[in-house]
Amino acid sequence: MSTQAEHGHGDHGSHASVKFYWMIGGILAALTALEVAAYYMELGAIEVPLLLILSAAKFVLVVGFFMHLKFDSRVFTGVFVAGLVLAVFMVSALILLYHWVPGFTSVAAGSA
Repeated sequence: MSTQAEHGHGDHGSHASVKFYWMIGGILAALTALEVAAYYMELGAIEVPLLLILSAAKFVLVVGFFMHLKFDSRVFTGVFVAGLVLAVFMVSALILLYHWVPGFTSVAAGSA
């Protein structure tokens, strides 16, 4: 029989207990309920920032605990964060181009 060390799945530090994962799941469910409530309450100008903050909190919990980045090597966290920063930059650049640069949408559509 092969061991975990032979396959490169050695000890990555202490992982959380099953009870802790259930607690994280409960927090995620509560955050989702808050998001749904905020959407239906139509909070005006604070609705979008509030939903983004709640989504970011859920993102951090899922990535940190369910994807085990909290317990893995910092190299994996760095690779993940680099991709995330690149994605945020690209989305932000596209938002700027399509909404704040005059005439860009007509040039992009080929009707200039």
